[in-house]
Amino acid sequence: MVEAMRRHVGLGLIAMLASCAAFGTSGPFAKSLMTAGWSPGAVVLIRIAGAALVLAPFGLWSMRGRWGTLRSELPLAAFYGTLAVAAAQLGYFQAVSRMPVGVALLIEYLGIIIVVLWVWALTRRAPHRLTGVGIVLALAGLALVLDVTGQSTPSLVGVLWGLLAAVGLAGHYVLAGRPTALPAVAFAGVGLTSGAVVLALAGLIGVLPMEAGASTVVIAEASAPAWVAFAELVLVAAALAYVLGILGARHLGSTLASFVGLTEVIFAVAFAWVLLGELPGLIQLVGGLVLLSGVVAVRLGERDEARAASHATTHAGTPGGHDEPARPDFEVHSPVA
Repeated sequence: MVEAMRRHVGLGLIAMLASCAAFGTSGPFAKSLMTAGWSPGAVVLIRIAGAALVLAPFGLWSMRGRWGTLRSELPLAAFYGTLAVAAAQLGYFQAVSRMPVGVALLIEYLGIIIVVLWVWALTRRAPHRLTGVGIVLALAGLALVLDVTGQSTPSLVGVLWGLLAAVGLAGHYVLAGRPTALPAVAFAGVGLTSGAVVLALAGLIGVLPMEAGASTVVIAEASAPAWVAFAELVLVAAALAYVLGILGARHLGSTLASFVGLTEVIFAVAFAWVLLGELPGLIQLVGGLVLLSGVVAVRLGERDEARAASHATTHAGTPGGHDEPARPDFEVHSPVA
């Protein structure tokens, strides 16, 4: 049993880190498109809608003979797409239009605190002290990586949009970590489709500007067709990233997955260094180490909680034993169907 859980955690970590790396590639390619005149709304809509189309045949194949399951799980997957895809993307891009990118990202990643508070509210059990330490270290490291010190006070409207993105980010980890009979590829496909529909409607009513740019872009100091950048955003930074992210969250649980997800910032900095020549500074490198130490602290906290819960379960029903409240469903380390 213990060995099986270790395998699940190991697989979850690999999937989650690969997902973060895939998400981290979006920055340089999206930046090349925006520099060429494409609006953020158009870039994100094409990215999400394209990924939904790519995953559609794989999702249909994985659901053959199980259409009843799809109908029963559709509300959860659609809610995931609306919250974790559309709200997160819309909130972030609207925040970026009103404040520096680093400040907007920092506000969005407050979603990890929302996850911890959500688990706390459901279980009525305070997080482990190491989890609390992990929160402080991870956020401090993230602030150093983003180098947001010395920034001017952001606008209130921008902060509110950033908080919407944070809620969307928290929704990704909470909803993706819930046990479901839907295969990860089908769940991601339905979620991306729902998100694309919401984003398209936002574009139609004028909330999200949609403007096309030039047909060529500059990537790593070389000229390339715009479709190359879009292909990377669709296939790697969206389709692959979301599937691996859902797989990782199901194996790790919402809390740990949300902290491992912080490594996306490190990957983004590394890809910007390679593709754009933006060499990270000493403060960013130190911040990465602090951030990773926060992830380790959370992992140790969850390990201690798991041991305590196992000990309590072993002694439940025996003289002097006490029953412990169950953890929420989305914290279960269940294998993916």
